Amino acid sequence: MPEGIITALRAQEHDAQRVNLYIDHAFALGISLTTIARERLYVGMHLDAAAYARIEAAESVERAVQTALRAIEARPRSIAEVRDRLQRKGFAPETVNAAIERLQASGLLDDAAFARFWIENRQTCRPRGRHALADELRRKGVDAELVAVALDASLTDDETGRAEMLARTAMRRYATVADYQTFVRRLGGYLQRRGFSAETVLPIVGRLWCERGSLNDADTGVDVEQDEG
Repeated sequence: MPEGIITALRAQEHDAQRVNLYIDHAFALGISLTTIARERLYVGMHLDAAAYARIEAAESVERAVQTALRAIEARPRSIAEVRDRLQRKGFAPETVNAAIERLQASGLLDDAAFARFWIENRQTCRPRGRHALADELRRKGVDAELVAVALDASLTDDETGRAEMLARTAMRRYATVADYQTFVRRLGGYLQRRGFSAETVLPIVGRLWCERGSLNDADTGVDVEQDEG
């Protein structure tokens, strides 16, 4: 590792936020303004091997933070999502941990807030039942207890009402279904795949079928099909 005196800190031509660090007049490392401020670097400062290693580590964490921030700017992310992204980018485990700790400390990475965002966004754009939402958040690595708290706080409306609203929106897909059992399998399966329970789904499907004026003595005791429609 280079040792010696910092003889220059020169702004990079194509990135005003980054600086080239020179030790004894030789280029040593490209670093961010954030790393310079955090490490309190200045021209004339002597760096030994340990100090240089610390600067390299700090710069690696800063690059990991910036990589995470670009992902978070696109949409909020869970801690597990950020960790996976940084690992795939090749950052060392200790760098990933340090970057995540910094993002958490600044409030930019928060699984409880992420869970609330995810649920509210889903309910606005693509309504889902409680079970589907819990499964989605589980697959994004959010702790089950945080998920439960977020669901209780966010799903304050009637799940039956949400399921019926979604069913009515989807009705046009099944407008030509001729028999009740097929209608139940298709519309009911559609709702169950979105996380609504059979107890919630079946009465809604029966009510919508009746509204079509097509019940005709149908047997309403059929099972909801899980993989059709």
